[in-house]
Amino acid sequence: MEIIEIIEKTRKAVAKAKAAGKKIGLVPTMGALHEGHFSLIKAAKKQTDFVVVSIFVNPAQFGPGEDIDKYPRPFDADVKACKKLGVNVVFAPTVEQMYPVRDNKSSKSDLKSTMAESKVVVSNGMYPEKNLTWINVEKLSEPLCGKSRPGHFRGVATVCAKLFNIIRPDFAFFGQKDAQQAIIVQRMVADLNMPLKIVVCPTVREKDGLAMSSRNKYLNAKERKDAVLLYAALQEAELFIKAGVRKSSELKKEMEKILKISKQIKVDYISIVDAQTLNEIKEVKGQVLIALAVKLGAARLIDNIMLDVE
Repeated sequence: MEIIEIIEKTRKAVAKAKAAGKKIGLVPTMGALHEGHFSLIKAAKKQTDFVVVSIFVNPAQFGPGEDIDKYPRPFDADVKACKKLGVNVVFAPTVEQMYPVRDNKSSKSDLKSTMAESKVVVSNGMYPEKNLTWINVEKLSEPLCGKSRPGHFRGVATVCAKLFNIIRPDFAFFGQKDAQQAIIVQRMVADLNMPLKIVVCPTVREKDGLAMSSRNKYLNAKERKDAVLLYAALQEAELFIKAGVRKSSELKKEMEKILKISKQIKVDYISIVDAQTLNEIKEVKGQVLIALAVKLGAARLIDNIMLDVE
């Protein structure tokens, strides 16, 4: 397994694999790998011949005051796990590789100074100031998490486009837990005629139902116990739908009852939307996404279920 930081070296490694007739699979991550990520890697191993895992904490998808400084970075453990799972390349670029300074008037000394300044900007959770080109998937980026995290999905779409351009994968693998992200990336790929397929894999959960997330590490023992209420609320909605309830307002009330069991949980949103457009719906019908986001201690947690309703 190779660990590569440089874009051109990564391109050469992938080009060599492609020349040998191998299908390329990409698993984009921000590191702090867990069983959810491992399931994506395993799926990539099954469906492709050459697997690249990117590990890059993307500053462009963090807003001011968010947790970029605290975000876990157990790089050695991540590399060890990738090697064990048979990954071919770990692509671990620096911020300067992914968001290079491009000022033709700058001298080399000015360039070093500007890059040093950009590190300060990044550490404060701001967008890389020198990047002028961004990808924004309109409408799909506005509801759900987009309301409370403005600019987040612009950062996600941009970094995914960069990774797709660098790696040129045949398949890229995402988790259902980040449903809005997966839907946005799928639409970006379709709209921009990118030559790859997005594969969305099922959410991996702990034994008690909590969706696996790198941010679960922020939870203390009491918060971790209460976190199971997210999936319990989603399951409650599914039970009521199976019992014949179709009004979204009624389903949301039942979900709220579950979440209110914990005094620590602060609800960001509970939404029932069309799974394609992400528009709120008054009555569940067809393919629907039931999603929620909460603040629990230092962690912001999300979860969802996708249902086909007759």
